[in-house]
Amino acid sequence: MPPQQQPARPRILDAAHQLMLTVGLARTTTKEIARAAGCSEAALYKYFRSKEELFISVLKERLPQLTPLLEQLVAEPGRGSLEANLTEIARVAALFYEQSFPIAASLYAEMQLKRRHDAALRELGSGPHRPIEGLSAYLRAEQQIGRVRADADPFAAASLLLGACSQRAYAYEMTEDGRPPQLLDRFAESIARTLLLGLS
Repeated sequence: MPPQQQPARPRILDAAHQLMLTVGLARTTTKEIARAAGCSEAALYKYFRSKEELFISVLKERLPQLTPLLEQLVAEPGRGSLEANLTEIARVAALFYEQSFPIAASLYAEMQLKRRHDAALRELGSGPHRPIEGLSAYLRAEQQIGRVRADADPFAAASLLLGACSQRAYAYEMTEDGRPPQLLDRFAESIARTLLLGLS
């Protein structure tokens, strides 16, 4: 379907995603998003209450999805092998952070804007801590059925895995070629296997 024939909401999301990627979240305005989507700013606000709500929708609908994967695993502990599940979590998380880092990085240049943004995300029940909580909940569920050691710390393990995925996006963005030393699948397998040594 040509862009102008698409319904307004997906056009707005596509325009927001593209602008946030190219100029960053801090410098993207709802007026620019509406213009790029071919609609009025008033029409944009019929679908999204704020730029923060639009940002969360871009994360949920245009980037690799970590939260649904974690929710599914929490609901079904014991499904699949622990190593395969952690590998898939690491793969999706690394992709998510790789694609979201260029969008959110500009917030750190304007701390007052970042504080307002953080407050809006809290009000919407979202934030960067949510994946850590979700992975921690999954590891606790696996712990309860004996697939994770009783003395293992699920929160620490979740923080280590997701921290490594986030750091991969951040650290190698600054290198000359901008590429991590390991391909994504190899990275995910290595992280999962290394983490498992302390969990099982």
